[in-house]
Amino acid sequence: MEQRLCPYQYGIKELQETAWKLSRQIIHMTTKAGSGHPSSSLSAIDVLVALYFGGSMCYKPEQPDWSDRDRFVLSKGHAALALYAVLAEAGYFAPERLMTLREIGSPLEGHPNMRVLPGVEASTGSLGQGLSIGLGHALAARNNGRLYHVYVMIGDGESDEGQVWEAAMAAAKYRLGNLTAILDYNKFQQTGPVGEVMPSLNPLVDKWEAFGWDVNEINGHRFEEIQETLYAINKIKDRPQIIIAHTLKGRGLSPFQKDDVNRKHGIPLTAEEAEVALAELDEMKYDELFSAAQFTPELTPEDVHGEL
Repeated sequence: MEQRLCPYQYGIKELQETAWKLSRQIIHMTTKAGSGHPSSSLSAIDVLVALYFGGSMCYKPEQPDWSDRDRFVLSKGHAALALYAVLAEAGYFAPERLMTLREIGSPLEGHPNMRVLPGVEASTGSLGQGLSIGLGHALAARNNGRLYHVYVMIGDGESDEGQVWEAAMAAAKYRLGNLTAILDYNKFQQTGPVGEVMPSLNPLVDKWEAFGWDVNEINGHRFEEIQETLYAINKIKDRPQIIIAHTLKGRGLSPFQKDDVNRKHGIPLTAEEAEVALAELDEMKYDELFSAAQFTPELTPEDVHGEL
């Protein structure tokens, strides 16, 4: 079996720089295309940058099908822009192709397509399915004596889907220590705030613990926390893990923040809005502003329904 090495070992400063660069790319890509999900991609980009460039994932861009590679499944497939930007930066394909997003004949489709783009592990977009796919990869690794780890990013609105919880039960049953779910908890889904669309989704921490998972709750824009948690979960071998990453949909940029319904879900910025967002990104280049954001604690059932 080949030695498993992680191709990138960025420090915090390099991770911040990379996230800033790729955030700009996401805005440029979607504004040019006139379509896409920039806000959902921007909430996820910091965690993905840490995962791919912080020394946690082992993979070979020049050999995308390497059998011992770690796997990443983007279950919330509408955030494909974040994945595309990361894959291009990692060397899976030329960054120039990013600007062909959603063009006819481009492999950069609106949702990830594993048949046309190297580095994509699963064709996703039909919400709720990704964790089951990751479960299958993790079981295959165990059965085949492989050492790779499987990471799956799910959305908070996506967590309304029953299949997510079926996969959670099965992963705990089989004690899959090589499976990590990452919940991009940006508090908004297509039809409104998550807490209004499905109030009983919370308390998420208690639910995942009850399902037998190791649970970590972090600020998904603070690289120190992300890195510390990714390193810690690699030591857990007897049960699956979930990282509940509190994030800002649209990465806290004002053109998205002004939309109190869904933070411009699936709506690209206009050229004028993009200029504003890019200027704000320059101001928060090293994430001091939003990485210190105080995220609202989870609501308990009593908060939602009154005394039970």
